[in-house]
Amino acid sequence: MSATAQSVGAKSAGDLSPVMASMSRKFDFLLVPILFLAITGAVHIHVMLLAGDWDFWVDWKDRRFWITITPIVTICFPAAIQYVTWVYFRLPIGATLCIVGLLFGEWMNRYWGFTIWSGFPATLTWPAMLIASALILDTVLMLSRNWLATAIVGAPLFALLFYAQNIVILAPYHVPMEHMGQLMSIADMIGYAFVRTATPEYLRMIERGTLRTFGGESALIASFFAAFICMIMYAAWWKLGEIGSRQTWIKSMFDKSAKVRA
Repeated sequence: MSATAQSVGAKSAGDLSPVMASMSRKFDFLLVPILFLAITGAVHIHVMLLAGDWDFWVDWKDRRFWITITPIVTICFPAAIQYVTWVYFRLPIGATLCIVGLLFGEWMNRYWGFTIWSGFPATLTWPAMLIASALILDTVLMLSRNWLATAIVGAPLFALLFYAQNIVILAPYHVPMEHMGQLMSIADMIGYAFVRTATPEYLRMIERGTLRTFGGESALIASFFAAFICMIMYAAWWKLGEIGSRQTWIKSMFDKSAKVRA
């Protein structure tokens, strides 16, 4: 039953007059884009505050911290929204909805705010791809119908697929080049050409870090570490989604606002 039908005290949509039923449908069509923009804003702010520059500039997208931080941060809201869409509507679309909203907000911000307004090229600020990770998370939930199985299987796949779907885009930026007698990558050259308030000079030492002792490839180790943490984050945020969507809590909030208006 629609939100309008509930607001007028109708037990079902069939109890409404044709005029009220039409208004109910129009209200629902208006509510959907509002909810989408609200989810977009919340997920975008969350990722920008916690992942920040690691998932922003192309010369910050390294093979250790970027692979570790971004999946851990981005799985939080998909887990919470998955609870709402799955438990109340039986729709396995929560993760995809969040990631599509995130990418929509990021492209709007980076194109209009940085490319058009500030003059930074899109090749320096493109957002990471997460569609495949979101799809696999929703698919595991749909097939297993169990949040714990999704946390054990889907959450690690969410993190492991992150680097796999982004390396195709990122690989050309890691091609070596020589500039004024110095060896650097194309991503470094783009970063040097467009000066910012801070540059990641220390990233060039990461490849000589301790993770190299585990077999020579830091990206693989970082991906599996992110996969382990994603299992914990998914379970925690699934429970947060359960707490935040309790009808008693939501009803009490509406009752308090109604008393204030009265």
